[in-house]
Amino acid sequence: MEENKAPSVPYVYLFNDGKVRNGFPVRVVSSCNLNIYTFPFDTQKCSLTFNSYIEVRVFLGRDPEAITNLSKQVMTTMGEWELLDITAQKLVNDEESFLYVDKLAFYIRLRRRATMYVVNLLLPSCFLIAVDLLSFLLPPQSTDRSSFKMTLILGYTVFLLMMSDLLPVTGNTIPLIVFFSLCLGLMVASLLETIFITNLFSNSSKLSPVPRWIRMLILNFFGCLVCMPRKSKKSKNSLQELRSLSNVLKAIRSEVEQQHNGSQSSEEWMQVGFIIDRLLFGVYIVFISVSFITIIVIWVNSYNQ
Repeated sequence: MEENKAPSVPYVYLFNDGKVRNGFPVRVVSSCNLNIYTFPFDTQKCSLTFNSYIEVRVFLGRDPEAITNLSKQVMTTMGEWELLDITAQKLVNDEESFLYVDKLAFYIRLRRRATMYVVNLLLPSCFLIAVDLLSFLLPPQSTDRSSFKMTLILGYTVFLLMMSDLLPVTGNTIPLIVFFSLCLGLMVASLLETIFITNLFSNSSKLSPVPRWIRMLILNFFGCLVCMPRKSKKSKNSLQELRSLSNVLKAIRSEVEQQHNGSQSSEEWMQVGFIIDRLLFGVYIVFISVSFITIIVIWVNSYNQ
């Protein structure tokens, strides 16, 4: 607590019944422990305790509700915090030293104004994530998609560096920082997935046949999960007809089989890429939906307290 810097008042109040009241202003600068787990939708409760070091009784001269209304009227700054109420309680002295008789505690409840943080932090992050979500509409094999996602990641990184001063300095992890980390992590995962799929589409004809575990896990399970069932194999009637031809067409038949097996393997690898792309698209939609709903619920609950 800092030293009192309020101006001194050399006057006292004299009453006809012999009472003398000395009222002088006091400027108190104090600190308060903040619980910022729900930042920026947090509500804080600070306490100020006054006591007498001589044999004098301390009592509350006004009603707590009147103190709250008067405090709201005389507040000169309407900045980051909003005053909710002020309550008072007279505490019992249970110390053995008996240095003072009474203690009077004031409990001040403040609520952070979250509009600035929502507009400057949360909405831009949600908009950038939504733009990254729409980038899935671009063809996966297009190189423009990778450059577009790299530009988004660079812009989001610069945005976090510029807005870092708005975040509270604390040693504890708050959900808002976790939200920003998840947004950045999803953008990086989206870029890596785009690079992987582009490389898969470009070299699908050169790859070996799809392993059985990939066929079972991605083509069968995840394919049904994202509504992209495995494509049915082409009819092999043409191959069966070629086998019934003469020995002269055996070379042609062998060449056709090789091309058919190669094209089938290429189509399976391309199907794997499409399924992975659709799966990450679904993860994006779930993350954005849950984030929006959570932010709205926390914001509404903070104003209902």
